[in-house]
Amino acid sequence: MAPSAAPPKFTVGLLQLQVGPDPDANTKNALHWLEKAAAQGAQVVCLPELYRSQYFCQKEDVDLFELAEPIPNESVEAFQSAAARLAVAVLVPVFERRAAGVYHNSLVCIDADGNLVGIYRKMHIPDDPAYYEKFYFAPGDLGFKNFDTRYGRVGTLICWDQWYPEGARLTALRGASILFYPTAIGWHPYEKEQYGAAQRDAWMTVQRGHAISNGIYVAAANRVGFEQPVAEQAGIEFWGSSFIADPQGVIIAEASTDNEEVLLAEVDLAHLENIRRNWPFLRDRRIDAYGDITRRFIDEV
Repeated sequence: MAPSAAPPKFTVGLLQLQVGPDPDANTKNALHWLEKAAAQGAQVVCLPELYRSQYFCQKEDVDLFELAEPIPNESVEAFQSAAARLAVAVLVPVFERRAAGVYHNSLVCIDADGNLVGIYRKMHIPDDPAYYEKFYFAPGDLGFKNFDTRYGRVGTLICWDQWYPEGARLTALRGASILFYPTAIGWHPYEKEQYGAAQRDAWMTVQRGHAISNGIYVAAANRVGFEQPVAEQAGIEFWGSSFIADPQGVIIAEASTDNEEVLLAEVDLAHLENIRRNWPFLRDRRIDAYGDITRRFIDEV
């Protein structure tokens, strides 16, 4: 459960950002939008995945490991200072250099007093055309995490984690009232016309399903804009569409497909409680019958 001092309601903010080639400029821009979110009443704010650089996983290139940073680092410290000054908690994605040759797609949770609460490392790592993340990132080894902030307990996952109900369930079972998914997802230009609508709809639908099956708020923060950091690649058109869904899967806030913006919504613990009383999915789980979930595939008929 969330800390006893946490309020029964709090406001979350998603930063939907366009990302350029200069990491320091991206950090400055994100801090600017954090200021805007705080001014509009956001109390817990989430940035998009790997916000500090263009999406470099479109190509396997050892030189791009130079983008990685240890934790803590100067950019994280800048958000710690801003969090304390603005009295907001912030989820900041990081390309983490853990050790020589060991890198993670991570985020840090910073509380409203500027203290670093903890780290989450992305558990599910994709390897698709122009999403060659297995080349760069070791899978997370910290498990599924919750973080207690001044305003409430939050769960954090990252992008490809979105597609896995197991990750959402295990995070929700730790008591979070909202699951945050910082994200970098978009269309390959040659796929958009035929598959684009279905791909975007599936992305929203699966996360709304996590909200419903766990009786929890879900918030996905995506980036916008076309990025082609590698000339020989076709690039990716990031589709924005950041959104927040309530515990019934109702989308209560949705961003545009092409603009930077702040997206705000209220997390209401009384509403969450009411939904779970009427849809008691957690109560009715057959925890005695799920042992096979740890198997890769069940071969017997």
